Amino acid sequence: MREHSTDFPRIRLRTYLAAWYALFIVYGSLSPFTGWRDQGLSFLAVLTAPLWQSYEWFDAVVNLLAYIPFGLLLGLILHTRFGAGWSLLLATLGGIALSASMEYTQMYLPSRVSSNLDLLTNSISTLAGALLAVSIAPRAWFALHLRRMRMQLFQTHASRDFGLALVALWMFAQVNPSLPMLGNVFISEVAHPLFENVRAVPFIWLESIAVALNLLMLGMLLLTLLRQRRHAVSTLLLVLCLVALAKFAAAAVLLKSWALLLWLNSEAMFGIFAGALLLVAASWLSRSALVRVAACTSVAYLVLAHWVLDSGAPSAAMRLYQWNYGHLLNYNGLSQTIALVFPFLLLGYLWRVRSQQGAVV
Repeated sequence: MREHSTDFPRIRLRTYLAAWYALFIVYGSLSPFTGWRDQGLSFLAVLTAPLWQSYEWFDAVVNLLAYIPFGLLLGLILHTRFGAGWSLLLATLGGIALSASMEYTQMYLPSRVSSNLDLLTNSISTLAGALLAVSIAPRAWFALHLRRMRMQLFQTHASRDFGLALVALWMFAQVNPSLPMLGNVFISEVAHPLFENVRAVPFIWLESIAVALNLLMLGMLLLTLLRQRRHAVSTLLLVLCLVALAKFAAAAVLLKSWALLLWLNSEAMFGIFAGALLLVAASWLSRSALVRVAACTSVAYLVLAHWVLDSGAPSAAMRLYQWNYGHLLNYNGLSQTIALVFPFLLLGYLWRVRSQQGAVV
């Protein structure tokens, strides 16, 4: 079943998500964005260099997985306008173009290495994602049932898809296991010998307040999106459970055994409990008052998390990882960047919602 022009709102959500992911790729490929200079390299020499030169299996796995979501999202966007064959071809070419531009730009970064094998694995990854897209796009459960469920659960205002994309962006940042649950301060504890008398760490109330504000930002975002406000708490619990499961899985794979549950600290638990109570109270606000309170919450979180609390450097948490590849440092930096940008994006979303409310009135 092909989608029609009346499905444009569905395309917007996919476009937002594809744009987020393309920016993630740019960040991961070009971070730390310093030391730019011409190193006298030729891109043709990079493309014709022997494969597997100074390459490790971890790099190959990361590159094979990295572009699958991009190929999937790009394939779904294109499938609304083209057939399966053209969607597959154009999505794959889009991934190749993005990867090639990253490899070319990396020639001007001494800290990065351009590789033809990166380009090859990224292209294969994009093709795999595009194949997945053209296989699921015509399915009834994807083309009809998911759309019907979204229409039943969420508002139909013009900013809805941007709001849903913000929820996905928030979840992506929270999965990082070197950050406490809903926290913004990188964990930097070191391992202690068994039975050692460890000095008690004082409870940091400001971190709990930051967690509560973070939860409130997400909760009030959901309140502006959902048709029925009574579903806000259950939806929030579902999102938190998904984040906690993904966070635990990431910790099990990436962190050392002694650091597996450091992200589940007392400040985070108290902040989540307090934030949930405040969200229940916020659910009784009028829609216009809710937008104003959500904007104030975003500003308060921004000030507290990034000007009062010391979030630490992404490298502070590297001792927690059992792998020390540069990808993980980039991952930490990306999480920190999203946490910084999210309140600004939420403020922009709230401004659009308020403008639309004024237009309706």
